[in-house]
Amino acid sequence: MPALESTDGSRPAPEPLTKLPFEPVTKSHILHCSYDFWHPKYRTSALKSRIIPLSPAFLSYLREDGIVLPSETPTFPPPSTYNNNSTSDGWDSDPTPDPSLAFSSIHQQIFSTIDELGGLVAPKLNWSAPKDATWISMKKNSMECATPNDIYLLLKSSDFITHDLEHAFDDCAEDGTMKQEDIPYVLVLRKWFKVNPSCEFRCFVKDRRIIGICQRDLNHFDFLFPMRERLRDTILAYFDKTLKDTFPDGSFVFDVYLPEPYDKVRLVDINPWAPRTDPLLFSWLELLTMPLPKPLLGIPDSSANPSLPPSSSDEDTSHEDEDVEELVWKPEMRLVRKDDPEAYSFASPQYSAHKLPRDVVDASLGGESSMREFAENWKGMMEGGVEMQRPGEDSDSGDEGEEEVVRGVQECRLETD
Repeated sequence: MPALESTDGSRPAPEPLTKLPFEPVTKSHILHCSYDFWHPKYRTSALKSRIIPLSPAFLSYLREDGIVLPSETPTFPPPSTYNNNSTSDGWDSDPTPDPSLAFSSIHQQIFSTIDELGGLVAPKLNWSAPKDATWISMKKNSMECATPNDIYLLLKSSDFITHDLEHAFDDCAEDGTMKQEDIPYVLVLRKWFKVNPSCEFRCFVKDRRIIGICQRDLNHFDFLFPMRERLRDTILAYFDKTLKDTFPDGSFVFDVYLPEPYDKVRLVDINPWAPRTDPLLFSWLELLTMPLPKPLLGIPDSSANPSLPPSSSDEDTSHEDEDVEELVWKPEMRLVRKDDPEAYSFASPQYSAHKLPRDVVDASLGGESSMREFAENWKGMMEGGVEMQRPGEDSDSGDEGEEEVVRGVQECRLETD
C-alpha cells in the first residue's frame, strides 16, 4: 500500500493581499449604473426627476477652462443706434459671447424643466452630482438651483462631474464595447426638496444579496437605533420586490431614502460595485471577504448534496418541526454611534479637498488678465518680494497697528500691577 503524503506543514501560507480582490469591472456594469439606464425601470420608486440628453456643444462647454455664464437678462443697444450703421465709440464689443448660443435648445429645455418641477431642482450627470462644488453656490452649501446659471456654475466647478466626463471607464476591463467618447451623456434634474440626512442609507449587494447597510451621512442620530430592525426589514423587503431579480448585474451598490413614517423606500441612486464607490462605514476589503451563509432551502439534490434518508415508520415526526425555528440571516446595519470618531466634526469639512480659496475663484471669474495678475502676486509672495497682508489691514498702517497693540498690552499690565 503506498504511503500517504504527509500534510503537516506542506500547505504554503496564504500570500498577503496587494490589492482589493475585485472581479474585473466591465464597461457594461458602469453603463448599467448610469441614471438614464436604470431610472425608467424603477421610476415608480425613484425620486421625481427629468432627463435631458446633452449635445456635443454642451459637453464642450462643461469641459472648457474658466467659468463663463450666459447672460440671464438680454441686453440691447440704445434705440438711437437702430438705424445707424456707423460704429459707436461709446459701446465696447463683448469679448465673451453668450455660451448658451451653442446649445440654445438645451438651455431653453432646462428653463422649462425647472419651471415644471416647481422652480427648484438639484442637478447631476449620468453618475455623479456636484456635491463637491456646493461651496461656490449662491445657496450656502446647497445644490438647490433656480436658474440654468446656478446649474452651470455647479457643474463646471465640480471634480465629480469632471470624473464623469473624462474618467467614467477608468480601471475597467477592455471589452471593446464602447469608448469614453461614445457615452450618451445626460443632465438629470431632480425636483428639489429638503432632505433629512438621517434617512439616507447605502446598501451593498453581492451576488444578489444585501450584505451590508449603513448611513450615508456620517453624523450620530440617536433616534435611529431603536428603529434599526424596522428600517432594515423595510429596505430588505423593497430590495426583494424591486431590485433583486431585475437589475442586470448581481453585485452593485444602491442608495435609498426613507422619509417619515419610514415605511416607504425611495431609490436615490445605483452605484458600481467598484473601488470608486465609497464604502462609508464599511471597508471594501471587509465587504469583499465577508463570509456569507449558504441558503438552507431550494438547493437541488446532487451527488454533493445527497437527499436525506426516509424516516422509519416507527418514528413519529409530525410535531418535530413545530419546535424548530429557522434562523434567517440578515445583513448588518451600521449606524454611527455617539462615541465614533465619525460623529464629531474635528476632521476637515466634507469634500474640502475639492475646494479652492476665494482669491483663486475671483481671479478665474475675472478672465485671463486676472489669473495672470494673481499668479504674479503669488509668485512674489513665495519669493518674499511681496509682503502678505492680513484681512482688513492697510499696507501703510501695519507698523502703526503693531505699535498700538504693544502699547495696549503694556497699559493692561500696568493696570493689573
